[in-house]
Amino acid sequence: MVEVDASPPDLNEKASPPHQTMPMPSRRWNNSTGYLPPATPNSYQVPSEGEYAMGKRKDQGIGIPEGSRKKKKKQAGTPRPACSWVHFSRDFIKEYSATHPESSGLKAATKAASDAWKLMGPEEKAKYTTRAREVWDKYLSSTPARAPKPRKQTKLVTRCSPGRLLNVLQRLTPDQKEAVKSMGFGSILGLRCRTLRRSLCLWLLERFNTVRRSLEICGERIPLTPRDVELVMGLPASGKDVVNSGSDELILELRKRYNATNRGISVRLLEERLAAPEAGEDFKRSFVLYVMGTLLCPTARLDVSPSFLHFLTNMDVLHQYNWGKFLLDRLVREISRFRQGKQLAVGGCLLFLQLFYYESVAVGAAYESAPVAFPCLFSWGEEEISEREKQEKELGGYGSGEVVCMERGLGMGSLGYKAQTDRMALRTVEPMPELSHAQDMEDQEYEDTLTEQEHEHTDSIEGNVVCAEIEVVEGSGQVTCGNINYGCTEIVNNSKKRDHEEACPYAPCPCPLQNCSVVDSSKELSSHFSIKHWDSGTHFQYDCPLRVSLSKKETFLVLQSEKDGVLFLLAKGTQSIGHTVVITCIGPSSSKECFSYDVVSERGSSSLRLKSSAHSFPGRIQGLPPVDFLLVPFSHLGSSGQLDLEICIWSSTEPG
Repeated sequence: MVEVDASPPDLNEKASPPHQTMPMPSRRWNNSTGYLPPATPNSYQVPSEGEYAMGKRKDQGIGIPEGSRKKKKKQAGTPRPACSWVHFSRDFIKEYSATHPESSGLKAATKAASDAWKLMGPEEKAKYTTRAREVWDKYLSSTPARAPKPRKQTKLVTRCSPGRLLNVLQRLTPDQKEAVKSMGFGSILGLRCRTLRRSLCLWLLERFNTVRRSLEICGERIPLTPRDVELVMGLPASGKDVVNSGSDELILELRKRYNATNRGISVRLLEERLAAPEAGEDFKRSFVLYVMGTLLCPTARLDVSPSFLHFLTNMDVLHQYNWGKFLLDRLVREISRFRQGKQLAVGGCLLFLQLFYYESVAVGAAYESAPVAFPCLFSWGEEEISEREKQEKELGGYGSGEVVCMERGLGMGSLGYKAQTDRMALRTVEPMPELSHAQDMEDQEYEDTLTEQEHEHTDSIEGNVVCAEIEVVEGSGQVTCGNINYGCTEIVNNSKKRDHEEACPYAPCPCPLQNCSVVDSSKELSSHFSIKHWDSGTHFQYDCPLRVSLSKKETFLVLQSEKDGVLFLLAKGTQSIGHTVVITCIGPSSSKECFSYDVVSERGSSSLRLKSSAHSFPGRIQGLPPVDFLLVPFSHLGSSGQLDLEICIWSSTEPG
């Protein structure tokens, strides 16, 4: 007798693939007839076509429920440590479950833990914060650094959106614009371009050295400094570092006010706040948040990072911060994170990189003389960028131009670049040597090569009279011009010295701003005003009407031509029946340049108009103007006492 297993076979046991020879059981089981006679090798049944197809589908994973598929196991590694909230919730849920046995489970306990965490103060949270920091430090010290993922991207994803910001800027009221200027962000109001050239930005990102903070283009390495940010974007590159400040309670209050979540602050919420006409502290904070999130320091997320609230607690000190350094630091950080594969989108101000390239690489007539424009942000609109892109394409693509050393901001992009002068070396471009990998990874600090030459003279200024040292040429009756410190190299007879100095084009002119003591020739004064006081004047175009407004306390307005950088002064005096208005050109009295202007004051159906010539004066006019002026009665003033005017300056002698 041969003993056989009388139990039915396990129906859940995996069947062998139909192609392989199946082992012959001692007894076979049939659901309807019971046990069948044992099969012999000659009586082995080949699987039917249906059974074979079912087996094939199982091999391919077809017909298997989604939940029953085996997921790929993640590679074993040290899990990331928990945050302070997780440490708290673990302790809280244990205690809550013991004291509330009637609760509905983990969901109710987690909800109670969340409510309790929100009510806790910083001192109560310190216990769990310290524990989380200790675990995190231990994790960092024991876990090997991850190798950066290789990234080859052909399409740029970024949250930098100058067009969206430009739409908001166009709706700001005059009071809101003044509030923006008071924070040191006045240059943003001059934004003209709407779109990024993503192909150019991607090309620059591939050539950006985050260790050296430099662009490696056209066979040369150009280091980037906060000073470059100031010259391109107009943001201050001096002052205190931007640091977190404010108590936790104040930050928590601000987060509630802006509905900040872990994802960030809604951009649409900020746009709604900026649409209101008020220009107080809430507007200032909302504006800075919006500018940071859409242009200057966007992150990889769609919303604005709530971390910006930490340095926006005191809005009265924003103008004291070094925003140029902050923007550059954030840009380098975001590019580094992108290259390490930590984020798909590229953060940081890519518009700065784009405009910096346009200003640093010359195409076409590389050294053609061009007007001055500071900051460079004002020079690039959609038309100028399209023309530049067209020239790049004609030359064969990006990087086909020539890296130029020039006084930053004196180039007008596609219109040409002005060659570097001997007076001030503003950029040092160093050739790119062959470096080993170890050398290339060394951190090198590039100091700012932008320096300002101080005037080495002992001049004293009293009104418009300047007394300077005179150098006498031995062996002759000749002397150097008294304006030698301002650029004049003429040597004249002692008897003709006075006549020469009266007609000298290098006669000194003081800066029109009261809190500035700089004195220089009219040409250099124009460059000084463009760099140091670009947000204190109004830019205009010749032969184009311009509306201006002087508040009750303002006595003058500095005007600067966008074409040649010439400075004009719109002066407002006060008499017994009204205000006097006159426009003068800032320059030596002997200047042969002749400009004409037209000024109109309207009130209701009446209007007052003056056509005259803008005479040259080296400084501000005190008292009654010695030239033609317009007298505007007090009845023509606005409701707030402001003086609204429409002016037009012509470069020709006769108006029109």
